[in-house]
Parts: sequence; structure tokens; C-alpha cells
Amino acid sequence: MAGKEDQGAELKAEPSGSKKMLFIIGGAVLAVVIVVVVAVLLLSGKGGKAAKTEPAEAEKGEKKGEGGTKAVAAGVYPMEPFIVNIYDGQELRYLKVKIEFETAGPTAKEELDLRQAPLRDAILVLLTTKTLQDIQDLQGKNQLREEILAAVTKIVAAGRVSKVYFTDFVVQ
Repeated sequence: MAGKEDQGAELKAEPSGSKKMLFIIGGAVLAVVIVVVVAVLLLSGKGGKAAKTEPAEAEKGEKKGEGGTKAVAAGVYPMEPFIVNIYDGQELRYLKVKIEFETAGPTAKEELDLRQAPLRDAILVLLTTKTLQDIQDLQGKNQLREEILAAVTKIVAAGRVSKVYFTDFVVQ
């Protein structure tokens, strides 16, 4: 009889152990659901704010023309990354640069699209003339920025590109 009592105790113990496991799994699933809901709410909140602030930012970017009418807002034109070899005095290194241009409007973007090959060529030639010492400090980067802007204005009409931004600048 003692054997039957032990088996009965084991049978009764198993359901309480499986209940504990069920509670643990249920709690984990509930935690995941809560995290997903919070993430969705936060992301949708940011999307709503961005949608509300974009028109205000576009209005700030607009400039008044000579007749008191508003000109087209400035835009940003991204270029594909440039990867070139540069010399540091002892060995060759790689320079990876991602450049974006601030443009005068949609017509400037169209012109940049049409002149993509000459732009990339001019920038690649300019980048390969640089050494590590030329570009490692802020002054060198600012000078490079000005040289790129000068090269671009030789290819596209003056005033189409007003600024050059480095969005990625890595030397390895």
C-alpha cells in the first residue's frame, strides 16, 4: 500500500509542477506582448510627431524671392559612398566618405542626377590626391569640403549646390 500512496503523491505533484510551468510560460508571453505594445505605441507616437513637424520644417527651409513670393525649399541630395586609397606616409589606407549636397530645389536635384558620372569622377580624383595628414583634422576636412563644392560648381550651374555635408568619414 505504501507503493500506491507514493504513486498517488507523485501524480498529485506533477500537476502542480506543470501549473508552475504554465504560469511561467504565460508570464513570459504576457511580458513579450506588453513590450511589443509599448514599442508600437512609442513608434507610432514618433511617426505622428514627425508628420506634424515636417511641414513646419519645410516652411523654415523656404526663402522669400525678390517678388515676395516663396521659393522652393532647399533639399538634400545624397551621393553613393566613395571608397579610395590614400597615402599616410608609410602605407596605403582606405578612405570611405559619404557626401550629401544641400540643393536649391527639385530642378537642382534633377541636374545632379543627370551629371552623376562627372560629379563622381571629379570627387574621386580630388579624394585620391589627399593624404592622411591632409584630412585628419577639422581644418583639413573643412578645406576638403570647400574643394568638393568648387569641383561641383564647375560641373553644375552655380548656386545649385550650396553646402557639402560629410555623413560618413572613415579612414582605415
